[in-house]
Amino acid sequence: MWKWVASTQFSFKPTSSEVLSCYLKQCSKPPWTSFFVKYSSVVNDQRGWSHFNWAVGTSNYHVLRTGCYPYIKYHCSRRPIQDLRLEDRFFRFIKVINLGIPCLAYGVAATMLIQHKEVVHTPHGDVFVYFLYEEDKGSEY
Repeated sequence: MWKWVASTQFSFKPTSSEVLSCYLKQCSKPPWTSFFVKYSSVVNDQRGWSHFNWAVGTSNYHVLRTGCYPYIKYHCSRRPIQDLRLEDRFFRFIKVINLGIPCLAYGVAATMLIQHKEVVHTPHGDVFVYFLYEEDKGSEY
């Protein structure tokens, strides 16, 4: 199983969207979650997306996503579908005018603050996702 990457190379890594979907399914579609995944572990197929709807089975999630090198940060809340285009553009604009500096600082800080990791099983192999602290999987909010 391989993916054709835009740089005309073959990649055996899962896409970031696969990791997102697989993690949400693996955790029985929690009401919310927040995690990091390393850029080096995935093919970044959601580049430039900041706030969007993401369907997993019959559930919809509002996903806040940002690149914070060396990670991609996801915050997901199970919510009804909404038009998030305005928010997506707004967050993207904020990142651009700040030159990405706060995102980089967040990534550097995260490398020191991450305390927990879990394995996500994808069709293209296992990937670690990282947390600032271990989540209570039975929590409703």
